[in-house]
Amino acid sequence: MTVYKGYMKIVKQNKVLILIYLVIFFSVTMLFQGAAGKELPDNYHAESLKIGIVDKSGGKLSQGLKSYLEHFHQVTMLDDNTAALQEKLFYRDVEYIIHIPSDFFDNCILEGQKLPVTKIPGSYTSFYVDQQINSFLNNVRTYQAAGFSEEEAANAAKTPASADITLLDNTGTAGITPAFVYYYRYIPYLFLAILCYVMGNIVSAFRKGDLPKRMCASSVSAHRQNMESLLAAATIAFALWGITIVVSLLLYHKTLIGHPGFIYYILNSLTMLLVALSISYLVGIVTANQDMLSGIVNTISLGMCFLCGVFVPLEYMNVNVKTVAHFLPVYWYEKTNDMLAQFGSITGEVRTEILQAIGIQCVFALAFLCIAMAISKRKQTI
Repeated sequence: MTVYKGYMKIVKQNKVLILIYLVIFFSVTMLFQGAAGKELPDNYHAESLKIGIVDKSGGKLSQGLKSYLEHFHQVTMLDDNTAALQEKLFYRDVEYIIHIPSDFFDNCILEGQKLPVTKIPGSYTSFYVDQQINSFLNNVRTYQAAGFSEEEAANAAKTPASADITLLDNTGTAGITPAFVYYYRYIPYLFLAILCYVMGNIVSAFRKGDLPKRMCASSVSAHRQNMESLLAAATIAFALWGITIVVSLLLYHKTLIGHPGFIYYILNSLTMLLVALSISYLVGIVTANQDMLSGIVNTISLGMCFLCGVFVPLEYMNVNVKTVAHFLPVYWYEKTNDMLAQFGSITGEVRTEILQAIGIQCVFALAFLCIAMAISKRKQTI
């Protein structure tokens, strides 16, 4: 087991690097998972502003407008003093001031004039209040046209209309993205970075200087050397994969195991491991030195992860970028991951698409392996 021991010795020399990447992976995963949790729909709420009202009318309509706005904002009655109003705006005691004229009903309802207001320059929230005021006035005009009196129209319009909303669960997920989705989203970066660095170092180390010639002259057959190399690579890869899966089970246990797509998450991650392993073997063959290895690994791992939806979800990607990403294996991993997150039941066409994406990853792994073997054979004949 000389070759196998040689592989393991180089792995021990890179154990600090492996630990660093594992720490980065788990830290980034928890960070993004926490940030995503704060953006759930349940946490959205209407913006509430500080609004001042200068009421010169004192009628039922102005009282109706005040009651209507109080459903959304903090409303304060103010005196008609220009200097005092400017001071309140300057110190942000109020963000929006409504000037209700004495002939409010005649001007704004019968004649359709705009209600005078004072806003903080450049404030986008003022458009929000403009819309609400226009909605109130339009409702009052509708009631007035229908024969309502000023008081009746004001009473009818002062309470915002409400509606019961029922969300349809077409995908079976109830609109909730499981926390482990974010964990599995970043696995490609971990696999590519660690395996390309470690396996790249190992393969390039075994091809330096006179070592290949000494191995050819060794009493250990080439077949045995290859078997030991494959066994060492499998040990490294499956140890890494095992760590990630075990940690995911510890973090999400029942939630993950009880998910209908649990087996597909495992299968998808295993396929991604094979892709990363084949790429790492190819990187090791074409790498001449440590500096070159670092540049290649960073380009491959970060490039694929940025283009294929690891760091930026695919739904936010430009169409042209996604077209290019189709030619990279990580895209198909992330597509599978997104489909598993989107659907609560993996059947029919969904299962077919998932298996197709996993199959495409296997084709990529085989293609990279064939390219690596062709380059290796070419180098041996030179």
